[in-house]
Amino acid sequence: MIKPSLDSEYRSTMADSIMSKAATMEIPINSNGDSRTAEDDSLEQDLQQVMVSGPNLNETSIVSGGYGGAAEGIIPTSSIKAPSMHHSNSLSAMMSEEATRGIAVEKFDSVKKWSINTYKCTKQMFSERFGRGTRTVDLELEAQIDVLRETKLKYEHILRLAQSLTANFYNMVQTQQALGDTFADLSQKSPELQDEFGYNAETQRLLCKNGETLLGAINFFVSSINTLVNKTMEDTLMTIKLYENARLEFDAYRTDLEELSTGPRDAATMMRIEIAQQEYQIHKDKYERLRSDVTIKLKFLEENKVKVMHKQLLLFHNAISAYFAGNQQQLEQTLRQFSVKLKPPGSDKPSWLEEQ
Repeated sequence: MIKPSLDSEYRSTMADSIMSKAATMEIPINSNGDSRTAEDDSLEQDLQQVMVSGPNLNETSIVSGGYGGAAEGIIPTSSIKAPSMHHSNSLSAMMSEEATRGIAVEKFDSVKKWSINTYKCTKQMFSERFGRGTRTVDLELEAQIDVLRETKLKYEHILRLAQSLTANFYNMVQTQQALGDTFADLSQKSPELQDEFGYNAETQRLLCKNGETLLGAINFFVSSINTLVNKTMEDTLMTIKLYENARLEFDAYRTDLEELSTGPRDAATMMRIEIAQQEYQIHKDKYERLRSDVTIKLKFLEENKVKVMHKQLLLFHNAISAYFAGNQQQLEQTLRQFSVKLKPPGSDKPSWLEEQ
């Protein structure tokens, strides 16, 4: 009767010891008497990092327990009051971050569109160069553009020759002036040859004066040709360059649309075809607008060229003829007729700053 009682007591004691040991093993105690482990510390640091970099606590709630815990475990954080200055700084930082992000997205979209457009145009250009692609051609307009480029080359040659004539004639006038001054000086110092040196000095001075008048006419001619070639014609050629780029883009998007139209007609392809149709229409409108601009500019350029050259060629002829005929009165009248104003003597000489 006693033995069963001892066995039952022994088993009860062993069970209590095992449970106590198990409980002790599940909750280890560190040297400071704290039951938190290194994993708990790491988890707490992660939670603090999330709370610092995450949204504002006033707009969230702290949930006690695991996922799907009881409702009474939810602690509203509206009662947690952050300092107003910290809230204002946080809001400003968020707004600044959003603005920066918007600018970055806009730049990315711009670079993306530019890359796609460049790829399509490069592909179209190589296709045309190697004879595999087709290009839109306006035969009449292309012929006018070729004539303009050829005319510009010829007028540039006239401009270089006129500038060379101006430089050489200027040197001749300067030589005549120096020669006249030398003759005049010798006329004073050589009594036996005073008359001979005297009328040679007067002749050279007269030639120098007429030469300066002719230089004024030639300079006016050079200035007008320079404006016609390097401003008026160049402006039209810049518009032509924009037109040619628009033509290349138009053909590139036209080819892209044609390739998509010959493919399968599933939902994704239909969406791409619709986008390609919109891009094609945009570049078609741009191409037609620039083609119209080029046509108008070529027309006005031709009218302006005829008007300018008619006046300048007549001036050049009359001035040269009057000078070499020795008709000083007709030479001066020619300059008045074309409203050419002569520069005062010495104005063509560069300043000491320009010579540095």
